Amino acid sequence: MNTKRILNYLTALTQNNNREWFHAHKEEYTACRLDFEEFTQQWIERMTALDPKVAGLTPKDCIWRIYRDTRFSLDKTPYKDHFGSFIAEHGGKKSQYAGWYLHLQPGECMFAAGMWCPEPELLRAVRMSILDNYEEVEDIMSAPDFKEYFADFDTYAMLRKVPAGFPQDFQHADWLKRKTFTISCPLTDEEVCQPDFLDRFMHICSAAKPLNDFLNYTFEEL
Repeated sequence: MNTKRILNYLTALTQNNNREWFHAHKEEYTACRLDFEEFTQQWIERMTALDPKVAGLTPKDCIWRIYRDTRFSLDKTPYKDHFGSFIAEHGGKKSQYAGWYLHLQPGECMFAAGMWCPEPELLRAVRMSILDNYEEVEDIMSAPDFKEYFADFDTYAMLRKVPAGFPQDFQHADWLKRKTFTISCPLTDEEVCQPDFLDRFMHICSAAKPLNDFLNYTFEEL
């Protein structure tokens, strides 16, 4: 993947986020998109060895369109300022299962894993699973590979109080306040541009797998 070209293109797009510029540079976008698709295909193949349940996914299943839905947004810029790809069993980017996410954006590249904004029934089930099996979550998060990249669940979208029906004095009360169960780590522009980036990236994916397995086991038990 020519990541430097992708980041340079996204920088220019951010500065010229309009349809006229986009169509004038459509060939450049197409080249970057094909690069990202090729990388995602390689990533899927490597992930299939790590998690056979994602076998059969295609880049089209995993990569989000660059076009923004501006119907209900005050921001009317027509294009996203990043490339994103999500690998998860049962549908890639359309899946409700926990999975793996790559975000390419100049100065803000990142990796994320986990379950994003689960629906109410699943959200309650995950909270209950954490309550009943908190020691397993502790073990996952204390593993050296996990701690190399992550500290805890992301704090995005948290309740102010422990939800009704759960013990207020639970020792990991903050986990129960989560409305989304993701972990993430930043990636530098220099890092994602390295020739061996996929090798290191797979190590991060592997470190996140035990948590994804825990979340997906809860989903499958519904």
